[in-house]
Amino acid sequence: MGDTDPHIHVDRKVIEAGADYRDVVTSLLGVVPDRPSVVTAGCGQQVSYAMTSTRPESVTCLPCREHAHREYTRLATQFEHLGSMPGSTVVPAGEMAKAAAHLQDLARRFGG
Repeated sequence: MGDTDPHIHVDRKVIEAGADYRDVVTSLLGVVPDRPSVVTAGCGQQVSYAMTSTRPESVTCLPCREHAHREYTRLATQFEHLGSMPGSTVVPAGEMAKAAAHLQDLARRFGG
């Protein structure tokens, strides 16, 4: 982990990063997961968790931005497919479409 790296990165596991994911895990398991002190960033570097962000406007590492763009685009496509499956009862189609649109917006903001 380079202490002189001035960039803000994105966690390689973009979907598992941030408070929203921890909230889901907490509500499902009743246990609050610990935040790691070091993570692998989208660019492949080991960085301090404090030097990562889930907000596109804060991420300054270009390879991390490209990684997040690809991941959010991939996930949005998966949500679109799941939401359009006939007979899907897990989540209403309208909710899946909203989630996919949100992910597409994040991908656009990371701008790959």
